[in-house]
Amino acid sequence: MSSNQTRRSLLKNFALGAAAAIVPAVPFAAKNEINKKLKLKGNINHSVCRWTYSFLSLDELCNAVKKIGFNAIDLVGPKDWTVLKTHGVFSSMCNGAEISLTEGWNNKQYHSTLIKNYAAHIELVTKAGYKNLICFSGNRNGMDDETGLKNSVDGLKQILALAEKKGVIIQMELLNSKVNHKDYMCDRSKWGVELCKRLGSQNFKLLYDIYHMQIDEGDVIRTIKDNHEYFGHYHTAGVPGRHEINDTQELYYPAIMRAIKETGFKNFVAQEFIPTGENKMASLKEAIKICDV
Repeated sequence: MSSNQTRRSLLKNFALGAAAAIVPAVPFAAKNEINKKLKLKGNINHSVCRWTYSFLSLDELCNAVKKIGFNAIDLVGPKDWTVLKTHGVFSSMCNGAEISLTEGWNNKQYHSTLIKNYAAHIELVTKAGYKNLICFSGNRNGMDDETGLKNSVDGLKQILALAEKKGVIIQMELLNSKVNHKDYMCDRSKWGVELCKRLGSQNFKLLYDIYHMQIDEGDVIRTIKDNHEYFGHYHTAGVPGRHEINDTQELYYPAIMRAIKETGFKNFVAQEFIPTGENKMASLKEAIKICDV
């Protein structure tokens, strides 16, 4: 997500290639294909994470996603919702209430700040007509899993009544601790699912990041089928490298997406890969097409 320093540092690599990403040197026939809006099947609600395309202005990204054929963007906070609304684009996963990825609900010292932040943002999300608000477990810092679970339950229970009243779903993201987010506590589905069970609320779900969970535990399709009731949102990216989700990587997204569809999932699947192709918007369009099962 955009507050993560690792993600921010990666964005610097886009600067030199931004112009080529927007106006690629491709044959005329290929340009026509790129510019043609996709005819989506309507089974999957598509989105894209703002930070992975931040070499574009938010206005440009809104125009780009609508040109491809969908109308949602993940990880946009309240200060930018006016831009989304101007373009008729939905904020599919709101952010801005968190302190950071490393300072989260598993540590009681952050509870007072988080409770204040999330109470305010739940009101903002509701007023804007959105429903999903991201959160994070935080790092272990020597803490055992059971203590982290108990602390998270104690803190999150203090905002869930409001979330339920307002129809907002708080979603904790599963992140890998092997490559990208060392020491992050919610790095396995088992831990996250147990947190969901202890909270016992339909307004608390897990954001199942397919890229992250392939790295830390694998067995993606079985995990989705067995635990889909606890997953409220999905993120994609290729493994290894976090790049395009085409045949350059090890995950086969058509099968994963079919598994998601078969669970009856109706929320959003957001692309969160870092594009490396010469035409970065073509990479996004290809990913939406791959995932549109």
